[in-house]
Amino acid sequence: MSISIPRGTQDILPGEVEKWQLIEAKARELCEKYQYQEIRTPIFEHTDLFSRGVGDSTDIVQKEMYTFEDRGKRSITLRPEGTAAVVRSFVEKKMFGLAGQPVKLYYMGPMFRYERPQAGRFRQFVQFGVEALGSNDPAIDAEVISLAMNLYKEMGLTQLKLIINSLGDKESRTAHREALVNHFKPRIGEFCHDCQNRLEKNPLRILDCKQDRDHELMKTAPSILEFLNDFSKAYFEKLQHYLTQLDIPFEVDANLVRGLDYYNHTAFEIMSNAEGFGAITTLCGGGRYNGLAEEIGGPETPGIGFALSIERFIAALDAEGIELEVNQGIDCYLASLGEEAKDYTVGLLQQLRLAGFSAERDYLNRKIKAQFKAADRLKAKYVAILGDDELKNNKINIKNMATGEQVEVDLGSFVQYFQGLKGEK
Repeated sequence: MSISIPRGTQDILPGEVEKWQLIEAKARELCEKYQYQEIRTPIFEHTDLFSRGVGDSTDIVQKEMYTFEDRGKRSITLRPEGTAAVVRSFVEKKMFGLAGQPVKLYYMGPMFRYERPQAGRFRQFVQFGVEALGSNDPAIDAEVISLAMNLYKEMGLTQLKLIINSLGDKESRTAHREALVNHFKPRIGEFCHDCQNRLEKNPLRILDCKQDRDHELMKTAPSILEFLNDFSKAYFEKLQHYLTQLDIPFEVDANLVRGLDYYNHTAFEIMSNAEGFGAITTLCGGGRYNGLAEEIGGPETPGIGFALSIERFIAALDAEGIELEVNQGIDCYLASLGEEAKDYTVGLLQQLRLAGFSAERDYLNRKIKAQFKAADRLKAKYVAILGDDELKNNKINIKNMATGEQVEVDLGSFVQYFQGLKGEK
């Protein structure tokens, strides 16, 4: 009986994985420029972290988490998102006491959600995200947004749309919450079961419902922007000022609420406008989460962050027809004729690699013609040909695959000569 891959997962094969590596490398490069440092947290955490941190009323906690009981009878969950774990580490390792504040972190790795697989959505997916903890300055909200936008732009994406909203502070949200309950309560029976449950727990989540999004009450629901107090208004206006200063176009969407309970003040999403990208256009989402650190046992700590899916990043590149140069070819392929020459290339290959070159040789006893074909497949810039006769004479031939030029050099100085050849390019 054959064993197939679990539904909602994928194998990322050579030829494709290089795209991932390029995106990951660019993300790390940008984080270094922005002074964000990498953090790696466990793939599984205590379930309580997510039920308290992400929110009991969210779809993630109610429907999508991979939760199991370990041998110690503890409830464990495969991480469905990255922020809660990063903040847990921030609190547990007392990073709030570090001299350098705010603490700016990034992460990259697999997340797990049990949801219906579809284009761009998997049950195991890879997220890149950043978190900035310890600052209430709207300028750092703008910085976080600019990091995400610049990552997409530097990889070539142009069909992007940034939408922002303010969820306000606690006072603003409380007033808005009361207005939402009063708005939906008389006709809540017309909404789905989930929305009925959300009415008292978190009515803001009703606005994020996909099933009832066309209901007439959705279109007339009170906007959070109508309930922002003076502080929340000033904060949101300052964020818009900074985005304009950074030359980042944006749209304000009062219906943007995000799917996690811990957000307040700034909320944002970056979407793809590329034709044919699909029904789910969101590439990246994030926002401010003042209060999350306290929720999981830490001191009062403001925070802001985002997360993006690498899978959807690649889908957006494909939708815009952007080809990443993922195979630059190897520096040298060692072709051999004869047993003694073939044996000698084992050590010669090692010398090339230790000198810093990408190199390969034949392992299938192929004829010389087939070895050249293999060199072509690997996009070798040079092929070094060593036969038994050349080995006896301490010689080796080097062929430039772009020009067809071929030279014979002393075998003993081959690596040094090759270094000179590469140095000329």
